[in-house]
This record gives sequence, C-alpha cells and structure tokens, in this order.
Amino acid sequence: MIIGNKPTSAICARGLSLCSSIGLRVLVKMLVERKELRNIAIIAHVDHGKTTLVDGMLKQAKVFRENQQVIERVMDSNELERERGITILAKNTAISIYDAQIDHPVKINIVDTPGHADFGGEVERVLNMVDGVLLLVDAAEGPMPQTRFVLKKALELNHRSVVVINKVDRKGSEPAWALDQTFDLFIQLGATDVQADFPVIYTNAVAAQAGLTPDLGPNLQPLFDAILRHIPAPQVDLEAPFQMLVTTLGYDPYRGVTATGKITSGRLLVGEELARVLHSGEIIPATARYLYLHQGLERVEVDEAHAGDIVVIAGLEDVAIGETLTDLEQPIPLPTIHVQEPTVRMTFGVNTSPFAGRDGTWGTSRKLRERLFNELRTNVALRVEETELSENYVVSGRGELHLAILIETMRREGYEFQVSRPEVILRQQDELVLEPFEEVYIETSPETLGTVVEMLGGRRGQMQDMQNNQGDAVRLRYLVPTRGLLGFRHHFMTATRGAGFMHSNFHGYLPLMGGNLGRSQGSLVAWEKGFTTTYGLKNAEERGGLFIGPGVEVYEGMVIGEHQRPGDLVVNVCKKRHVSNVRSSFREIDERLTPPRDMSLDEAIEYMSDDELLEVTPKSLRIRKRTLDTHTRNKKAKRSKEVLGV
Repeated sequence: MIIGNKPTSAICARGLSLCSSIGLRVLVKMLVERKELRNIAIIAHVDHGKTTLVDGMLKQAKVFRENQQVIERVMDSNELERERGITILAKNTAISIYDAQIDHPVKINIVDTPGHADFGGEVERVLNMVDGVLLLVDAAEGPMPQTRFVLKKALELNHRSVVVINKVDRKGSEPAWALDQTFDLFIQLGATDVQADFPVIYTNAVAAQAGLTPDLGPNLQPLFDAILRHIPAPQVDLEAPFQMLVTTLGYDPYRGVTATGKITSGRLLVGEELARVLHSGEIIPATARYLYLHQGLERVEVDEAHAGDIVVIAGLEDVAIGETLTDLEQPIPLPTIHVQEPTVRMTFGVNTSPFAGRDGTWGTSRKLRERLFNELRTNVALRVEETELSENYVVSGRGELHLAILIETMRREGYEFQVSRPEVILRQQDELVLEPFEEVYIETSPETLGTVVEMLGGRRGQMQDMQNNQGDAVRLRYLVPTRGLLGFRHHFMTATRGAGFMHSNFHGYLPLMGGNLGRSQGSLVAWEKGFTTTYGLKNAEERGGLFIGPGVEVYEGMVIGEHQRPGDLVVNVCKKRHVSNVRSSFREIDERLTPPRDMSLDEAIEYMSDDELLEVTPKSLRIRKRTLDTHTRNKKAKRSKEVLGV
C-alpha cells in the first residue's frame, strides 16, 4: 500500500501510537479476497457451443433433479432464441462447486452471452460484471469474427481468460491449429504477458466432457478446476460505501422492474435507502425493496448481499442501464457503459396500406413511439430519433439482424407498422465521406468458389485471405462495404445451395466506394385490388418468381414477386379466364404454378429496394411500393429520369 511516495509500513513502522501522536490519520482501503466466489462470462462466436456448455455445467453441479426432463440450451429461454438457435440476450445463472483447496463450496456466477456480432452491445455491458471469461473456440473453425470482438473487449477490461477448445469430436477438427490461431489472436489484440499465459481446456459440450488434452475425461471437472485456479476471486472493499452499476434490466410481473449488476463495493440490505445517479449526474432517492441472488436457474430472495455478488434489485422505478445505485449519504457514481455506435438504420412508421388495422392491436403513432423509446431502456446499442413527420421514427442498430429481432418482437406483441429498407450510416471526416465496412468470413465448397468470388467482387469486396481446407472447403476472408452485404445473404445461400457459411463483424469506417450495390432485378407489382387467381398468376410467373399463391387478397402497389429483369413490372394477378360457350371434349387441365417463395422477415428486409416498404402485422408480412398508385408512381419515375438526364 502506497501513500504519497512511501509505503504505509514505512510511515507507521513505529506502531499506531506514533501515528496517533503526530496526528496522522490515514484512510487505508482494505481489500478482501472473496475466495468462495467467482464471476465469469462465457464468450465466443455464434454456434461455437456456449449455451450447450452451460447446460453441461448446470447438470454436473446438480442443479436439476435426477429424473427432471431438461430441454437443450436451457438458457435460451426466449421464444425467438429457440426458433433461431442463437442467444440474443445475456443471461445469468449460478452454480456451486466444491473446492478441495479451501475445503468449501465455491459459488460461480455464470453469464451466458450472445455470439452474433449484431448483439455485441449485450456482451460489452455484461463484461463489466465479471472478473474473467471462458473463451470458446470451435476446434474445426478456429477463432471467428465475433471471437476477435469479444476477446478484445475482455482484454481491454484486463480480464483473465480460460481458453476452451470445443467440439474436439467434430469431423475435421484440428485442436492444435485452433489453439495456435487463438494464441496469435491474443498477440494481435495486444494481450499482456499475463493475459497471453492462459490455460487451455478441451471439451465436447454436448457430451459434457472436458480434459487437459483432446483425450477427454468423463465429465467437466477439469474445466471447473481451471476456473477455480485461474479466474481471480473478487477483490472487494466491504467497508466502503455501496456502489453498483446497473447492467441489465428485466421485469417481474409482481414486483416491477428489476435491475441486475455486480456490487462493486460495500454491502446492501433489503429495504435500504439508495441514491440513483442518472446519466445526467442528477441524484434521485430510491429503495431496494426486494433483493435476489442467482442460484441455478432460479432467483433466491435474500436479506443482504456484499461486494462481489451479482444481485437483482426489484421495485425500482424508471431505472436505466448504465446508471449507478449507490449510498445515499455518499453518492459516488461509477463510469457508465459505452458501446459501439450503430452502423445501420431503418425508418419505422405507422402502417398506411389499404389493409391497415386488420390484424394489429397497436397501430397508432403514439403507441409506436412509446414502444420504441421503451426499448432504449434495455437495448443499449439501439438509437431512436424522431423525424419531421410525427408518424415516422429513425431506428439505428448494429446490423440487419439486430433490427430484425426488434421488428419480430414487436409484431408478436401485437404491433402493426411499416419499415423501410436498411441503409448504412455515413460519416464525414474532413472532406471525405466514410462508410462502414465489414470483415466477412466465408466457407464454401470448391465447386461454388468462383460464383461466390464473383458475387463479392460485384459488391466491392476486397479479398484479404484464402485458405484451402484439405480440399473439402475453401475459407475466404473479405473486406466488404456494409452496403454490399445488405441483401447478400439470400443470394449467397442460393449460390452455395444452402451449404455455405458466412459470418461478418464490423471492421471500421473507410472512404465511400462508388457504385450502386443494391439488387439488379426489379419487382412484380399488383395492378389492382382483389384476390389473386391461378390464371393471373400464371401470366405473371412467366415474368419472374412469385411471393404469393392463388386466393390471396392484394392491393394496388403491393409487390407480389421478383421481376427477372431490371425495372418494375405492373401485372394484373386478379385477372380471370375469359368465359365462353364453347365446350371442350376434354376436361380442362388446371394450371400448374410453381410454389411461391415464402419469405421470412429477414429475407423480406434483405429484398426491399429503396422505393419499397415492408408492412409488418402480427399475421402478415407484405412488401409494397412507397407510392401505391401506379400512375403517380410512373410520373415520379419519369420525372426522376428527366432530372438525371436519362
């Protein structure tokens, strides 16, 4: 301990009596190591096995009964997470493991984090709660884009890491190569000697097995030993004033808003009066009415918690992520949470189609505004701006998927609205216009390599690296403008016949590249309102692919398919066959239509062009033109060509 330029031992070497005799009073901050506690986050690229590994840790810690039926990826409790097979929201759990060295159980607080780059904001804020991380790396794929992002954030916070090489049983796995690549990544990201000296554990998360070598043991005990020996216990000051940074918000139907965070210093009693320090610096009194700790998948109500604990406080009003809960008499704020700025934005507006109001419960501008601004309380990477039109709002996020999840969540809650095509957020630096670029990692077969390279070249992609993986697959690393990736995924999956893998991560802002990177084909647009017929659709099918089948109600200006050529084509899909009194000697053969392309929300967002909108309701997704009237739309298009001199 140093005071000034001298250690406290030198100042008080002659005992406390001398210190008191010269009137010297020194406030020494006494840190206590809580050996019975560990706080860790599990970080990795998407689909590298984080949530599956948590399943195994929970089972070995006897969180479940012997005869209890447990679903896979139990931490992915959100309906959308289970449907898409990815983690969207960071979640907390806790287990107890016996430590023979201290002859006492150790509580391990575990934070399961998202692996997709679009939800990096979730990772950035929860890393503030932990003292170390488990970095999962796929033994066959090695470090991927999101691996770089999450590891960089962990190193910036000076967290210690345990590297877990997962899926060692997978066909084509190369654990030694994956470890070498991971070590290189640590060095590239500027890890210190201490951080780069990480322990390595090999696992098969599905079978809940781990080992110090690729020859795995019967259970996950080697992983638990690595956590206990290499993840530092919290160093805390129990006597200091209470401080806690709000990291996650939730809602309890009986006790209101819940705030989750790690107590940085001091202790907290249930019912204690607190100070809530807002982002503006304003201090508002609050009360910790209810207090919980995590244990397994449950929250256990307690009367007291101490520094180092990850706690949940319920009963607070209007609390926000990044605010500090602190001692009422000594309100000392903690540094707030900062996350990367959004790169993509969309316009959310009130549904103005002829079918508005049929499906949704909430469709007014007031309810839409209320819902979007409420989202800001928990989604720290999101931005919402009001526009000159009261019914439109600009919503900015970290990527298409980030915004698509918000759209899907809102439609399931009963909201009805319309959204525009995603567009990138440009920046101005001196006289240069900058645009966001993505680092794209692709794995494809040698047969489709040429097609993929040609597609990326047309979208201004710059190849950085190419590796041939024993002839089975080719790995590509590209630098591509974010504009070029809007709508690219569907064409990529079509070109690779669903067998290709593509991952991307935000690289940075670079000078704007010229050229139009949007889709080259136009749309098939409905001519009139009515119900589609097989006869009308058969004529339209000759001009391109269809999105709808017969018997579907449409309106003028609604997009019903993709034109096979550039430019839009207006078609009458409600046309009926002409009836005559001439009888055929044979039964009339029914028209056979190609099954329509049933687009998901993600595909619809990717497909849209700049002059189109997506109508979102709880039951339907419809792409439409901004201007529905055909004649008005043609006049605008003609006027635009005249202005451009075409």
